[in-house]
Amino acid sequence: MSEIQICTDRAVWDDYILDNGGHPLQLWGWGQVKVGNGWKAERFFYLDNDTVTGAAQVLIRPLPAPFRSFAYVPRGPVLEDMSRAEEFLGLIAASVKEAHGALALSVEPSSREINIVKNWRRSANHILSNETILLDLQRSDSDLLANMAKKTRQYIRKSAADGITIKRVRTEADVDACLDIYEQTARRAGFNLHTRQYYKDVLTSMGEHSPIFAAYLDDTPIAFLWLAVSAETAYELYGGMNDDGQRLRANYALKWHAIRKMKEWGLSEYDFGGLVAGGVSVFKQGWTDQPTVLAGTYDYPLSPLYMVWSRVLPGAKKLAQRIRRRS
Repeated sequence: MSEIQICTDRAVWDDYILDNGGHPLQLWGWGQVKVGNGWKAERFFYLDNDTVTGAAQVLIRPLPAPFRSFAYVPRGPVLEDMSRAEEFLGLIAASVKEAHGALALSVEPSSREINIVKNWRRSANHILSNETILLDLQRSDSDLLANMAKKTRQYIRKSAADGITIKRVRTEADVDACLDIYEQTARRAGFNLHTRQYYKDVLTSMGEHSPIFAAYLDDTPIAFLWLAVSAETAYELYGGMNDDGQRLRANYALKWHAIRKMKEWGLSEYDFGGLVAGGVSVFKQGWTDQPTVLAGTYDYPLSPLYMVWSRVLPGAKKLAQRIRRRS
C-alpha cells in the first residue's frame, strides 16, 4: 500500500535527500529560507508498505483572493523508482488542495524527463529555467576543458595568471563584500534582487551546503560564486563581478576553481543554474559544447481558477513572474 507522510525531522529528511541523490533545493535548509520569506514548506515522504521510497519538499505561496495558494516542488521529487512519480505527486496534490486550497501543484524535476501524464499539463510559466549547463564531474579535467570553447580555455589561463587568489569566503565582512558586488552586478545587468537579509538567510539556513567562493585582488573580493550543494549536485545560486573582476575576467578562473573543488569534494554534477538571455548566457555556453534541457515545468490544476491564473489574468502572470526571481 502506498501513502504519503509529512516529515518534521530535519536530520531524517536531509539524510534521505543526500543518500538518494537529491538536488540541493530539496534540502531542508532551502525550505527554511523560503519559510522566512513568505512561503510555507511541507516535506512529504512516499511510503510503500511502510518503507520510504521517495521524498518531495513542497513550497506553498499564499496568493491574493480568490486564488488562495500555489504549491511548488523545486527540482524534485526524489524517487528511488521514477515510474512512481505520477502516483506520489498525485497524493501530494490532493494533500495541498485539502490543506491549503492550492490552485495547482507545479513541479520542475531535476531530470531530463518525467513520466507524468494523467491530470498534468506542460506549463509555460517557469520558475527555474529548464535549459542549463550541466557538467559531468566524473569526467577528467582534460575532457571538461576539451568541451569548452577555445576562448573560455584561454580566459581561464589568463585570469589565473593575473595575480588573483581564489578561496572560500569565510568571514562576515567578505560575505558583505560579495553582496556589494552582487548589487553592482544587478545594477549593471538590470535584474532585481531580494533584500540583503534574504541572502544572509540562505547562508544561515543552508550552512555547509551553501559555500561561497571568491576571487581576491590584494585581499579584496572582486568576483564571487555562491553555490548550493548536496551529495551529488552543485547548483549555482548567485554570482557577480565588480569593475576589477570584469577587467581581469576573474569569473573564468573562479568558476573553474569551483568546478574542480566540487570534483574534489566527490560531487558528480555541476549545474550552472539555468540559461537566460544576454551576456551571462553566452558566458555559460562557452563551458560546454552541449547545453542540457531538463523536463521543464508541469502543473497539476486543482481549481477552476487555474485557467485564469495561467492564461487570462495579466496580474496573475505578473505575480508568477515575481515568484520566478532567480533563487
